Amino acid sequence: MRTCTVTEPYDVIAVGSGINSLVLAALLALKGRRVLILERETTPGGCMKTEEITVPGFRHDVFAMSVPGFVTAPHYPALAGALAAQGVRLLTAEHPTAVLTPAGRALVLSRSRADNIAAFEGCAAGDGLAFARAVDTVADVAGVVGAMLNNPPRSPRVLMALASLFRRGGAPALDAAAHEATEPLRVWLERDFASDLPPALIAPWILHAGMDPDAPTTAAMARLFMALLEQVGAPIVEGGIAALAAGLIRIVEAHGGALRCGEDVTRVVTRGRVVLGVETASGTSYRARRAVACDVTPQQLYGRLLCDAAVPDSVRRRADRFSYGRGDMQIHIALSEPPRWRAQALGGVALTHITAGVNGVARAVTEARAGLLPAEGTIVVGQPAATDPTRCPPGCSLLWIQLQEVPARPTGDALGIIPVDSATGWTEQLKAAYAKRIVARLADAIPNLHEATLGMAVLSPADLEARNVNLVGGDPYSGDCALHQFHLLRSGAGGPRTALRNLYHIGASTHPGPSLAGMSGNMAAGLIG
Repeated sequence: MRTCTVTEPYDVIAVGSGINSLVLAALLALKGRRVLILERETTPGGCMKTEEITVPGFRHDVFAMSVPGFVTAPHYPALAGALAAQGVRLLTAEHPTAVLTPAGRALVLSRSRADNIAAFEGCAAGDGLAFARAVDTVADVAGVVGAMLNNPPRSPRVLMALASLFRRGGAPALDAAAHEATEPLRVWLERDFASDLPPALIAPWILHAGMDPDAPTTAAMARLFMALLEQVGAPIVEGGIAALAAGLIRIVEAHGGALRCGEDVTRVVTRGRVVLGVETASGTSYRARRAVACDVTPQQLYGRLLCDAAVPDSVRRRADRFSYGRGDMQIHIALSEPPRWRAQALGGVALTHITAGVNGVARAVTEARAGLLPAEGTIVVGQPAATDPTRCPPGCSLLWIQLQEVPARPTGDALGIIPVDSATGWTEQLKAAYAKRIVARLADAIPNLHEATLGMAVLSPADLEARNVNLVGGDPYSGDCALHQFHLLRSGAGGPRTALRNLYHIGASTHPGPSLAGMSGNMAAGLIG
């Protein structure tokens, strides 16, 4: 029989140390609550990891890199001062994003509205004004969008925001808002833009929401991305995104809280339908006076941590049915010199997408869903050292590459070139072969890539899941973001509260979905008080 060590109780226990747990913990710490953060891995941060993963001296953001959602979140003002006091600094490039097509055509987005209108008008007459109208629609419905993202879908605040929209414009305003909220991205882009280049710039951004350009609701999501990029750019954390996680943890510790890494929570302790605390694999029992918040997937929560708790069968069935999306691959490259792009305007851009456009994105998504390695997947190229030179030695650079259209469990190759064994999945040989295809395409855009490369690290979907249990199948968004799991239909649509008293479910698998904003953590912190 295993002995269990019982520790001094904390006010709140956060299971996991991703952005939602850390936002919750820091906000509650600033209110005077003692919070304990328990993390199963040896280092905290969830997807906020910075490591010298290629060669010494080059600090790569291993998973997530930019944080536009965090700096525009409603809780950011409450945390900004405390983070600054902890030495956390955010840096933003003047040009947040761009696109490069296979033909070598490029379009760059600025943080200046006038410059963006001029750049889009240069593609085709009227395209600049179409972009401006689209971004302005985000401001028109900002109250409703904010209410939906910052509150549970059934919250009175959401109803009040919709009522306010009705008072301003009546039923036609609600009809128009509903149409714009559900419209697929392709429909908007093909209707409003004459040139194919602005749509090529906008379309890949829907991948960062775990969606595809033909899915409902994606036009509104893409317009929101464009508004955010124009407003705040694509901010990164000086020294690496792990510095943001470290800053939030120091806030917690400064107010009597603590972080315990290497503590795998195996059970949420209950008495009837009341949560008392948690137990870990080490045999330690931690008690919580006010609440336990779990930043985990639904299957982890209900199938593992609450396997013997008094949870309604309907809740367990819904958790069992929660599904996951496409896999993700990360490639990190250390360079002896800055990349020399064929399109010189891309040199200082924060995030560049290499894609053929809307059809290219849609095709790659379809291939990945069918289990195939895409023939020409979208390449997301981040250049953090262009904004933050502290990431690498003087005169050097590094690239952050993300591929969001890869199968979680590959069964074949769309080009029929790379051998794939569906029984073995993502082997070292398979990820190396697919990375070689991507790097060859990237070298066409950056002629000095091969000669400047000092080291490279590749993480397959299997590697991502091995490093973070919430990234099931390498899904970076911890759950499919298609309509059947969007907004009202996402796990936790009723809010972070669960069927058990004092237990809160937070994280990317819950409403309002994945991002580095920490929204569900903020919602739970408000409820816990």
